[in-house]
Amino acid sequence: MGLHSAQKKYFPLRGIDGVVQLFEAELAKPEPDLSLLSLVLGFVEHFLAVNRVIPINVPGVRFEPLEPDCPTSCFPTVELGMISALYERFTAQIRGAVDLSQYRRTASVSSRELVKKVSDVIWNSLSRSYFKDRAHIQSLFSLITGTKLDSSGVAFAVVAACQVLGLKDVHLALSEDHAWVIFGKNSEETAEVTWHGKGNEDRRGQTVTAGVNEKSWLYLKGSYMKCDRNMEVAFMVCAINPSLDLHTDSSELLLLQQKLLWLLYERGDLDRYPMAMGTLADLEDQDPLPGKESPLKIHLKAVNSAQKYYNNEHIYPYMYLAGFHYRHRDVQEALRAWAEAAQVMQDYNYFREDEEIYKEFFDIANDVIPTLLKETATTAESSGEGEEGGEGADKEHPKQAAALSALQDPECFAHLLRFYDGICKWEEGSPTPVLHVGWATYLVQSLSRFEALVRQKVTIITKEPESQDDEDQSSEDLREGRRRGPRRESKLEDQSSPPTGAAGGVDGDGGAAGQPKKVGEGGIRRRSTQTLRPGDVEGKPKSPSPDPASPPSFQQQAGPMVVFQSEKMKGMKELLCAAKVNSSAIKLQLTAQSQVQMKRQKSTAAGDYSMSFMKRQRKSL
Repeated sequence: MGLHSAQKKYFPLRGIDGVVQLFEAELAKPEPDLSLLSLVLGFVEHFLAVNRVIPINVPGVRFEPLEPDCPTSCFPTVELGMISALYERFTAQIRGAVDLSQYRRTASVSSRELVKKVSDVIWNSLSRSYFKDRAHIQSLFSLITGTKLDSSGVAFAVVAACQVLGLKDVHLALSEDHAWVIFGKNSEETAEVTWHGKGNEDRRGQTVTAGVNEKSWLYLKGSYMKCDRNMEVAFMVCAINPSLDLHTDSSELLLLQQKLLWLLYERGDLDRYPMAMGTLADLEDQDPLPGKESPLKIHLKAVNSAQKYYNNEHIYPYMYLAGFHYRHRDVQEALRAWAEAAQVMQDYNYFREDEEIYKEFFDIANDVIPTLLKETATTAESSGEGEEGGEGADKEHPKQAAALSALQDPECFAHLLRFYDGICKWEEGSPTPVLHVGWATYLVQSLSRFEALVRQKVTIITKEPESQDDEDQSSEDLREGRRRGPRRESKLEDQSSPPTGAAGGVDGDGGAAGQPKKVGEGGIRRRSTQTLRPGDVEGKPKSPSPDPASPPSFQQQAGPMVVFQSEKMKGMKELLCAAKVNSSAIKLQLTAQSQVQMKRQKSTAAGDYSMSFMKRQRKSL
């Protein structure tokens, strides 16, 4: 069975607008044809990025310039004959390999055996050996013409094959770095259909329940995207890879991806797809289309989508937002977004299959933030040297003024602390250590960018557990970590007072330390991790505390408040506010517990998968 006449009338597809019109027509149907659309995108990507040749003497393929006066910008014409032949070949392969009469189906619900059989057909059609992380092998065009697919491409191909067989209950499930399928009544069943990472470990047919229960980021604790057909179309659009090489992208593919994402966005098909909105916002930031929403507004919608539909368990919406602010050199907002990402991350356990997000945080902590603060410091210094004009210097050099204010802003320092607190908390109870001395080196460097007076304006609260009896469901490792924490903290409390009266206003046993303890207990789950001001705790207006033990400096202090959740950052509370940054003590504190955890948990590394660690090539988003 080939293409319908209603689909054939759109061919040949000329230029970007021709492809967009086909997608628009398919999206208007209850069941857009995933196979057809994937073949079209794969064909276009092949001739614009994989086999980008001079548009002459290519058998069966015609190229037309996108603009009459620009012959170098060409777009392949998608002919009906070639796409129809590829479509019939794929559908015939699937229907010929799967006999539906051999599988039990009740109430139009597929069985696990049937889904496993379809995944076997796709799996067995792949070449036995090829580099599975190479670019441009995510579409059905790559499967049919080259028998190659990447990991997520296999999962998509299984869903497309199930659609060919009429299995309408089988859909794509997506986390932020993995894909599998959902099926059955109300999409309650899950099945692995592809690999993850470098290891070709075959888990096909298994559920993802174990990964969800482990609280690994790979499965988002169950808050993954359950796609409908239009979201599966959005997935294939996001999977377009415009790269020609490591440094060059195809402008034609970028524009095609941008227009298709706008089509999906304006239809509302991206409302539950935060990463797709992040991709669209990045494209708009790079080359905006006239009359469209601002990139920042789209980024904020992506964050809101993750909070509304996915229990605020997604990391990349904050990463996209931070990247936007970083490119525009908005230091405070970039640090705020990275801090929010780390605060979301703190509720996960780190497993070796989470290496992709580890590398993201590693780069941010040890490259991006130090570089940003270094550039900010350099700009501020150059502003200080040339500031002979007095008050008019800020007006003439707003960039220098912003840089100078960022390093003098205790809010920026508070966001930096929240970022590291989230990373340290992520490590607690995880079978794989996160932090090592490399992290500590750059932490010291970033801390040193802020003067002692700025650091001492930040109020640090160390929130202790309610009681050990309430933690029965936690692991032994978590309980041991909490028992060690208070002992170390009590030693710090017994030492001399903080360097300044401002910091001392929150370090004692007065009301300042008592109020924030209630923040985050019940209600909105991440309230405790936000940067707060003393007067804003529990939503109360700024007013004198009724607790007579509160020192006067607490009411007068205007700096932000940070509530530490991790034991490591609690142990560094005194060091962070010291007049001089003690690099040796900070490195010792940040890395000591990692070594203890590594030795203690080697024998109980549940979920410690056999894939080689930190070797996989970085994916492009």
